Amino acid sequence: MAFPETQLHHSLPLLLICDNLRDPGNLGTILRSAAGAGCSKVLLTKGCVDAWEPKVLRAGMGVHFQVPIINNLDWEAVPDYLPTDTRVYVADNCGLYAQAQTSNKASDHGWVCDRQLSKFHKYEEEEEEEGQDLETGASKAWLPELEVQSYDLDWTEVPAAVVIGGETHGVSLESLQLAESTGGKRLLIPVVPGVDSLNSAMAASILLFEGKRQLRLRAEHWSRDRSYH
Repeated sequence: MAFPETQLHHSLPLLLICDNLRDPGNLGTILRSAAGAGCSKVLLTKGCVDAWEPKVLRAGMGVHFQVPIINNLDWEAVPDYLPTDTRVYVADNCGLYAQAQTSNKASDHGWVCDRQLSKFHKYEEEEEEEGQDLETGASKAWLPELEVQSYDLDWTEVPAAVVIGGETHGVSLESLQLAESTGGKRLLIPVVPGVDSLNSAMAASILLFEGKRQLRLRAEHWSRDRSYH
């Protein structure tokens, strides 16, 4: 499929990976944000709603013909669609999970998503049932340890891919493993304590346009530096 020259001209080293996004309206809105921010590509892993489902098309308002969309990918295939040296960042409102587990007081760290913790505990329980012996003090070994970073700090110095998870199941373990293997981090969008997390479409919009802002500033600084020489 050929894409408009205008879109290709404004394409950025910024990708979006959709992880278990099952709501058609949310996915359509997210695709609009991805096209508007200048994402070079959108990857949908297996478990996401079909990008060409009628409700997604309606919510997308034509952006399916503005940005490349790769559908129904296994996680093993995702790296094949990423530019060299891409870092994968996870939009995860449970990014303070490790610290909260250490203190056993979620209130010490603002907020933690119970649904996400339940899902990750499921992985832990399955591993224990399979007979894997977890040593004392190493009970977090099953969960990749990713540094938490505020979304407005620089994370676009190399090509970046942002993972957005569905609201029901959150991000997958595979997404965390991919982020860890590429040197990525969890991107935290802080909200006022007591307020539920942002929905997937809102979080995607904030992160993608923040990435666009960072890349624009970097380009301006580079252009200014060149003019001085």
